[in-house]
Amino acid sequence: MRFGKKLRNSVYPPWKGEYMDYAKLKGMLREDEDDPTWTEDDENKFCDEALNVQLEKVAAFQASTFQALEERATKTGEKLKDLAPEDGSRKGDIPMGRFKEIEDELDSITNEVKELKKYSNINYTGFLKIVKKHDRKRGNHYKIRPMVQLRLSKRPFNSEQSYAPLLNKLSMMYYVVRQQLDESLEQIASSDTQSQTQNGERYVAYKFWVHLDNLLEVRTFILRRLPVLVYSEQSSKGVDGQGDPTLTSLYFDNPEFSLYNQKVERQIDASSIRIRWAGQLNAGPEVVIEQKIIDEHGRSEERKFPIKEKYIQDFINGEYKMENTIRKMERQGYSPEKVDDFKHTVDSLQKFILDNDLQPILRANYTRTAFQKPQDDKVRISIDTHLAFVREDSIDPDRPCRAPNNWHRMDIDNSSMEYPFPNINQGELSKFPYAVLEIKVKEDGARKHPQWVEDLMSSHLVHKAPRFSKFVHGVASLFEDNVNNLPFWLSEVETDIRQDPHTAFEAEEERKARKAEDEQVVGSFLGTPRPSASFKPAVSSPLGKSYMRDRMEAEESAGRRADFGKSKSQTASNADNAEESSARTGGYGTLSSVFPSFSLSRYAQVRREKYVSLPPGVTKPTQLIKDSGPLKVEPKVWLANERTYLKWQHICFLLGSFAIVLSNTGSHDSLRLAMGITYLVVSVFAAGWGYYMHRTRRDMIVARSGKDFDNMIGPMVVSFALIVALILNFVFKWREAIDRTRADSPSNSTSAFGYESMKTELL
Repeated sequence: MRFGKKLRNSVYPPWKGEYMDYAKLKGMLREDEDDPTWTEDDENKFCDEALNVQLEKVAAFQASTFQALEERATKTGEKLKDLAPEDGSRKGDIPMGRFKEIEDELDSITNEVKELKKYSNINYTGFLKIVKKHDRKRGNHYKIRPMVQLRLSKRPFNSEQSYAPLLNKLSMMYYVVRQQLDESLEQIASSDTQSQTQNGERYVAYKFWVHLDNLLEVRTFILRRLPVLVYSEQSSKGVDGQGDPTLTSLYFDNPEFSLYNQKVERQIDASSIRIRWAGQLNAGPEVVIEQKIIDEHGRSEERKFPIKEKYIQDFINGEYKMENTIRKMERQGYSPEKVDDFKHTVDSLQKFILDNDLQPILRANYTRTAFQKPQDDKVRISIDTHLAFVREDSIDPDRPCRAPNNWHRMDIDNSSMEYPFPNINQGELSKFPYAVLEIKVKEDGARKHPQWVEDLMSSHLVHKAPRFSKFVHGVASLFEDNVNNLPFWLSEVETDIRQDPHTAFEAEEERKARKAEDEQVVGSFLGTPRPSASFKPAVSSPLGKSYMRDRMEAEESAGRRADFGKSKSQTASNADNAEESSARTGGYGTLSSVFPSFSLSRYAQVRREKYVSLPPGVTKPTQLIKDSGPLKVEPKVWLANERTYLKWQHICFLLGSFAIVLSNTGSHDSLRLAMGITYLVVSVFAAGWGYYMHRTRRDMIVARSGKDFDNMIGPMVVSFALIVALILNFVFKWREAIDRTRADSPSNSTSAFGYESMKTELL
């Protein structure tokens, strides 16, 4: 299907006029015309229409619609806040119909968010499609695709992270409402994690990109906690058991790319099929056929079984049903349940391949380093490097990449071709610029990850890629002309993913604070005990910098707790006041923004000082804690001030001595006397300035002032005065030397002698 038709079929009727005008941009390219003339004026008009008109229109509509959805979610949270429990107990006599109304409103908002995400995705794909047409048709002198990808990467309308806070907010409200309605429904799946089932065990999986500059540091960080997993002899066959194995995954799809579209659109029960082996295929490694199914809640399940290479083509054609393996299992005494389960897996995979007319489409080749403790699979980490995608399809019958009657490319496997695949047509190859890091943590009751895992995931060394898929990225990069839906991370590949360590640290501290608030709020609303452990910012965290202010808040909180038994009603009114203040400052994307009275962030507590009335007997302090008590100053601070003062006195004595020498030796020389007086004035100024700054800085230290101690006036005055004095001294001495030379010249002496001789002769 052409993209123009795909765009028309994807239009959401209420937003019909807000989509990009793909037909207009295509007409401006004159793609169907053979006219070779393409002037600079044509280029300017196209770029202006695409970037300044169409892109701005789409971005503005997405931003306004997203803001409207945020406001609706906030109003819904206010309604839910009115039903919040008081003093940790559930309100009685609340009609369940009110919770049902809130649930319906949440459903409406969620559906709008889904439509907005589809709107963003189809327009994002449209811009990439049209600039590709431009570069192919009119790009001899004008290549604009890199520029457009950079503009798109800076726009939030197709970023997964821009939708995450709103989805998390809706998820929390869903959880609270459905608990009140006694519904055992799942929350909205998080955009950062993916649940997987392997060998009957459930794991939470996290995916990241790692820049090659940070790869060594990431490896060494993991090596300190987990050993490198040594693959078995069978799995490492073909790489001589040395180094990390090279893995190959052969993905299936049909010419319509149905499986790809299902994964990109996140349809329910989206599946992917692949054949996987380690090392070179001609070395006879174990080959496994795998199917991964993702349900509506983002959880994935794998079905797989080993198969010999010679049976793969017959299995794909439906002519072989693993009869030999089944008979072998029966001879070896496997239980009937295991045999039946194996038969069901084989039949379901084969039926899925035949029903969807699947064929090998794409090869992903990469080197994997795995980390795991022996006999302990609580934490499993893998790093994939040298990731390359190769076309494996036979869609084009005139120029197939693979023989249609064979399931894999013989030119690669027979010649043991390896990365970087130099003999492959570069149009059939795509190399991924980063390493792919995947962290799997086994699910348990507490669902708490080791601290070092949390530190790694929150560090600046990794870039979050929660929905990244090798299959999806390979298809999007090699078959862009065949698909009409591109993944959101495609534009991020062209940008630098390296982060500033300080910025990454601040963002992670804020995320942890919001997570702690969410846990507190859910427990408070449901009437369950609150978690004993609360979030504590790190010493250098921006959330914990105001130490003195936090001390004051702690004392106020202690006073309120001490007075709780005396005046319970007064405490309740204080909570109401705190709720009103927090409503003005609640963090977006957390339950504290839905129920502002539960905000635990230090920022919210500080802001609350303006509105909270103190309990009886407690007065607001008039003096900061830092200004009370005995003065304690480190000796190095005093000594630094004294040392600076002594330096100024040294300059004063040096210049003063120089001035006295000049004055004493220049009693009959006006120049020396003037220079001596000048140096004396400068030395007096240095003495006065040094004493003045010594007293000023001492007072600043005593007052604990936060002002800067720097002052450039004194050094500049002394330096300028000395330079002027030296210049004037040079000028005066130069003039004196010129005058003396003229007075002693022979011409002047001769003239004088001739005049006297002539005068004597006349007399």
